[in-house]
Amino acid sequence: MWTSGRMSNAKNLLGLGVSLYFWGLMDLTTTVLSGSARPLTEGQEDNLSDKLHQRMKRSWVWNQFFVLEEYTGTDPLYVGKLHSDMDRGDGSIKYILSGEGAGIVFTIDDTTGDIHAIQRLDREERSQYTLRAQALDRRTGRPMEPESEFIIKIQDINDNEPKFLDGPYVASVPEMSPVGTSVIQVTATDADDPTYGNSARVVYSILQGQPYFSVDSRTGLIRTALMNMDREAKEYYEVIIQAKDMGGQLGGLAGTTTVNITLSDVNDNPPRFPQKHYQMSVLESAPVSSTVGRVVAKDLDEGINAEMKYSLVDGDGLDVFDINTDPNYQVGIITVRKPLSFESKKSYTLKVEGANPHLEMRFLNLGPFRDTTTVHISVEDVDEPPVFEPSFYFVEVPEDVEIGTTIQIISAKDPDVANNSIRYSIDRSSDPGRFFYVDITSGALMTARPLDREDVSWHNITVLAMELNNPSQVGSVSVTVKVLDVNDNAPEFARFYEGFVCENAKAGQLIQTVSAIDRDDPQEGQHFYYSLAPEAANNPNFTLRDNQDNTAWILTRRSGFRQHEQNTFYLPILISDNGRPVLSSTGTLTIHVCSCDDDGMVMSCNAEAYVLPVSLSRGALIAILACIFVLLVLVLLILSMRRQRKQPYIIDEEENIHENIVRYDDEGGGEEDTEAFDIAAMWNPREAQLVVKNRQDMLPEIESLSRYVPQACVMDNNVHNYVLAKLYEADMDLWAPPFDSLQTYMFEGNGSVAESLSSLQSVTTDSDQSYDYLTDWGPRFKKLAEMYGATDSSGALW
Repeated sequence: MWTSGRMSNAKNLLGLGVSLYFWGLMDLTTTVLSGSARPLTEGQEDNLSDKLHQRMKRSWVWNQFFVLEEYTGTDPLYVGKLHSDMDRGDGSIKYILSGEGAGIVFTIDDTTGDIHAIQRLDREERSQYTLRAQALDRRTGRPMEPESEFIIKIQDINDNEPKFLDGPYVASVPEMSPVGTSVIQVTATDADDPTYGNSARVVYSILQGQPYFSVDSRTGLIRTALMNMDREAKEYYEVIIQAKDMGGQLGGLAGTTTVNITLSDVNDNPPRFPQKHYQMSVLESAPVSSTVGRVVAKDLDEGINAEMKYSLVDGDGLDVFDINTDPNYQVGIITVRKPLSFESKKSYTLKVEGANPHLEMRFLNLGPFRDTTTVHISVEDVDEPPVFEPSFYFVEVPEDVEIGTTIQIISAKDPDVANNSIRYSIDRSSDPGRFFYVDITSGALMTARPLDREDVSWHNITVLAMELNNPSQVGSVSVTVKVLDVNDNAPEFARFYEGFVCENAKAGQLIQTVSAIDRDDPQEGQHFYYSLAPEAANNPNFTLRDNQDNTAWILTRRSGFRQHEQNTFYLPILISDNGRPVLSSTGTLTIHVCSCDDDGMVMSCNAEAYVLPVSLSRGALIAILACIFVLLVLVLLILSMRRQRKQPYIIDEEENIHENIVRYDDEGGGEEDTEAFDIAAMWNPREAQLVVKNRQDMLPEIESLSRYVPQACVMDNNVHNYVLAKLYEADMDLWAPPFDSLQTYMFEGNGSVAESLSSLQSVTTDSDQSYDYLTDWGPRFKKLAEMYGATDSSGALW
């Protein structure tokens, strides 16, 4: 049997409070020696020895070994001794140790069975080790005892201080909280054995943070200890909490942590305006919704408790200005609500209120949580562009209105006190066709070209008004012109109509249904009337029936049509509309005579009258193309000849062309030359029609356009009407430039004593050309003679 080496020292183990356990293989009887300090009596020891000697069949008897942690000695720490009852002390038994830590942490003397710890032990790393012991015959290696397990437990000592694993802590508590308000609970952990002594019993205390906060010594709960703590006075607190083991007794280990406590804000401060009066200014041209200025009410609170809502509560500008709250900066932004006018009102006074929208009932006694301030706004004068009255024009004009007719008077005025003069014009990008003209001073909107509803039925033009003294100030107004319809388009066939009639057709048989279209759009709707043209009123072959629904039927008047007699008929049809005046046109219906079967289906028609052969030979196609080419050449020649006739600019060299020669030895007449055109025609068109003054020394190449002006326009006193009519006629004649600006320079030098000044022939002359002849031209050419170095016989320049 085995015996633990610690049995003889049982009394000492009892003093340490260690229990010994004994196991047997046959039956298990356990004797527990309590941790009492009282020693065993001799009877108890003898009884215990008798029990051990009586159980000879038990293979192993050993302790559960205990060893203290953190041994700091230099020698191996003695743990205990294993001994077999078969060991006679002669060294024949060999002890072997295996299991957890065997040979590394624990060693055994294979002869004596002494167990030692060779490494430093830490209960917090490992609290016990399970090992196996075996006794072998040293000579044969045969097991003398069965292998069995035993445990070595590491006994704890107070070698670990409490630690705050979650520290440092961050917490917050509302300001002005009552005393005892919970803030946060801190927890310290001690790695020592909580079941052994007071090594792991922790007590909390506060080292820093008094008198504002306190801590529960048992639970670690931190509470407020001072009333009326104000965030605006002090917001952040650093509290240091200590945890000490051994129940806080002297010699216990301690650990600390930091708790950063922030006082959260509550709405306990009312807003206040730092200024009771604000002075602002705004230009009268400021657009609607533009910013005038900003006001701000200070609030010592923050976040939602510092939110502001601004409003206008009084003043004479409540309907002119508005105020909005900037949610990011909590400022009141005053904006323009309606257009301003310096001439109407030069200043405004507003009363602005700023209030907290989120209130706390327990702090209402600190209020009121609102404040007011006064804002004076001055309107500054600016040079404004002209303003049109009204701001939009709608004009209806018939499409047959004459050129130069005034269709609307556009009116604008300078809103400034200066009331400058206005000049009117049309934005040409809005009237690219130049259909209209506006009088520069009166604003009379007139037609400049004929209007055609079927071409453009609506005109949207922009009229500009500019201050005479400040051209940068320009106002604009939209003018919508609706062109009213006039019956100026005759109805016509909707398409080309071509019908056929069978040779066996009977009288009254329907040949074709025709319809018409009209580009006009009368208010009462379109209605067409059909009849045969006067020259075909008594047509013996066909007749027409007006269906009164804008269509007509063409019927046969007789039977017995024959292709060999006449294979094509042309029937003129008169179409009239219901407009005022009534307009009509004549359309021709082509009717072919065809051979048909009994059911009226066309079998064959003589198509030669209106269809080309189905197939043509290559030679025929070449001939047709050659004819077309010849016709095109003839047309181009005719057009070229007509154009040359309309441009009588090329004059025979022998002709007298005095009227277009600029004489080099004479100066122009300038404004004194009254022979070029009659200036009176521009000032008085009435006189221009009666007296046409022609140049005496030349025959004008283009006659004055004044005689083409309609009589109604010429007799009008408005000069603009006359000029517009002439401008339109000149634009329509593509071959006639303005009569008063045509100059023809087909020849040069003929008739001048200097002859030609051209340098085209200079290459044929000698390089040493003499310019002495320049001195014979007189004083006017003296400078030219000096430039070319003409000298007299003495060699001196002249």
